[in-house]
Formats: sequence, structure tokens, C-alpha cells
Amino acid sequence: MGGIILALLVILAVLVITTLAKTIKIIPQARVGIVERFGKFQSKRDPGLNAVIPFVDKVRYMIDMREQVVAFAPQPVITEDNLTVSIDTVIYFQVNDPVAATYEIANYIQAVEQLTMTTLRNIVGGMTLEETLTSREQINSGLSIVLDEATGRWGIKVKRVEIKSIDPPMSIKDAMEKQMRADRDKRAAILTAEGQRQSAILSAEGNKQSAILNAEGQRESQILAAQADREAAILRAQGEGQAIQTVFQAIHDGRPDQSLLAYQYLQMMPKIAEGDANKVWIVPSEIGKALEGLGSTMNSLKGIPDDVEGPLKRVDMGSSEPALDLEKSSSAAAAVEEALAEAKEAEAPNRPQAAPPAPPTQPDQPAQPPADPTV
Repeated sequence: MGGIILALLVILAVLVITTLAKTIKIIPQARVGIVERFGKFQSKRDPGLNAVIPFVDKVRYMIDMREQVVAFAPQPVITEDNLTVSIDTVIYFQVNDPVAATYEIANYIQAVEQLTMTTLRNIVGGMTLEETLTSREQINSGLSIVLDEATGRWGIKVKRVEIKSIDPPMSIKDAMEKQMRADRDKRAAILTAEGQRQSAILSAEGNKQSAILNAEGQRESQILAAQADREAAILRAQGEGQAIQTVFQAIHDGRPDQSLLAYQYLQMMPKIAEGDANKVWIVPSEIGKALEGLGSTMNSLKGIPDDVEGPLKRVDMGSSEPALDLEKSSSAAAAVEEALAEAKEAEAPNRPQAAPPAPPTQPDQPAQPPADPTV
């Protein structure tokens, strides 16, 4: 009897535990439970601890209310220019109505995938390959609009549609790479040519400026050389003029006569004998008579008197100093005098200056009579 009672107690405990397990349901956060009673929708339960009628109500579905991301396999799509491209898509969606997502469609993920593929074929079918590769935003917006309209009755909200990759055929890839390489080579060649052009222009400008500067330098150099030659020629001419004046003045001061000319002739005779062509020089035996004849010959020269008498007369030939720039010379002399004065003052600032020496007395010269106009 005691064993039967114990068995009944055990069975009762098991029934109680089972009933409690069927009654209490824990729904996780961000999920919604769909409760059915005898196979019919009864209610939806929010996250947390929920109690249902055991053996009558059942939590049939657990719907995830978070935003979900689904990446679909690449699908072949034909473009307007009859080229097949492979497109990968990514869908971001969220369940807004768990009841509609459960009972309005059997598998909403598969439905979204198929709807995405059909819509993508419609959009890309009206574009060329070039437009398809460069119009990702346009394709994304078209897909989002169509999917949002179609999935609204399923209790699903499509947040965003992204094109992950667009892969054209290998032959098209090779052609595009060749075209891209050709374009890059073309741009590189153009840039190289532009660089060479700019370099040539800059080199030509530099050569032009260099030639101009060299020409200007040569011009200035030639001008300075010509000025130097001119001043040198002027100085040489002035020197020769001064020499001629000095010789002319010395001749007048020496009062030449026939004896002087005879003496000069005798001095020239050894020089005549020094010539390389004069191999033989004959000296006359009667040298005295030859000199007398030379003197008689010199007496016949017109304009030269035999004997000069009277006082010495100097002929004024002008200034013996070369012609210089008076302003420059006067300024230079003044600067030199000032420098010398400053130097003397610096050496002996307290020493009294000595009186200037008296000019030397010159012997009285006899008065010269007026020049004879016949001389």
C-alpha cells in the first residue's frame, strides 16, 4: 500500500512539473513569440516571463525583431548590350509585424531573395555594361523602392540594398584592362610630351636670356675696351706732343748753328756704319779737308745762321701737362689734402703748426727782348 501511494506521489509531482513547464514560457529580448491555441493564432507574447494554458496554448514561432543582414549568392544578369554579368547583393531588413511575417508568407527570406533577383534583372536589363558598372547608387535606389513596396504587406521593412560586386565575363575584363592600360599609356605619353615641351620652352628661354646677357656683356666689354684704347691713344698722342714740344723747346734754347749740325752729322756716321749691309767703310785720309768741306756745305743751308748772337729767347709751347679732367683732378686733390690734414691733426693735435717756408729766391734773369719775327 505504501508503494502505491509513493508511486502516485511521484506521478503527481511529474504532472505538476510538466504542467509548470508548459505554462511558463520565457521569451528572449528582441524576440516575439507567436502563441497558437489548438493550431490557431491566439496572441503574440513580448520578451520576458509569460504564462500560457498548458496543453492548450503553444508558442509556435519565435520571430527575431532585430535588423537582419542577408547576403545572396551571385546571380547572372544580362545587360542591354547582351553581356552577362554576375551581381552579388546584400539586403538589410527588419520585421515590423511578426504576425504578418509568420502567416502572410511561408519564408520571407527566400521571398526577399527572389524578389531582389527579379527586380535586379529588370533594372540592369535596361542598362549597358558601362552604365551598370558606374550606376551602383541608381541600382540600389531602384531595388530599395521595389522591395519596400512588395514586402510591406509581409510585415517586413527593407532598410537598405547594396550591390556587393559586379563581375563581367573574363573576356570583357581583359578588354577593359587593355582599354584602361591604353588610356593610362596615352595619358602618360601626353604628360611626358607636355613635360618635354615645357622643358624645351624653359631651356629655350634660358638660352635666350643667356645669349642676351652674353651679348650685353660683350657689348659692354667692347665699349670699355674701345674707351680704354681711346684714352690710351689720347695719352700717347699727348705724350708724343709733349716730347715734340720738349725737343722743339730744347732746340730753341740751345740756339743751333752750323757747328751743331756738323756735330750731329759726325755722330750719325758711326750709326750708318753699323748697318748689316755696310760690309766696308772707307774713311778718307784727309779727314780735315772733309770736315772743312762739310762745314762749307752746311753754310749754304737756308734759315740756319752761321753765328747766333743776342739773349736767349724761349718759345712758349703751351702747358706741358697732359689734358686731364679738371673737376675730377681738383676734387681728388681736395680729398687728398683733407686726408693729409686730418692725419696731421691726429698725430699732433696739440702741437702748433709751423709757419710755411718762404719761397726760394730766384736769381734775376735778364729781360728778354721781343722775339725776332724772322726767326
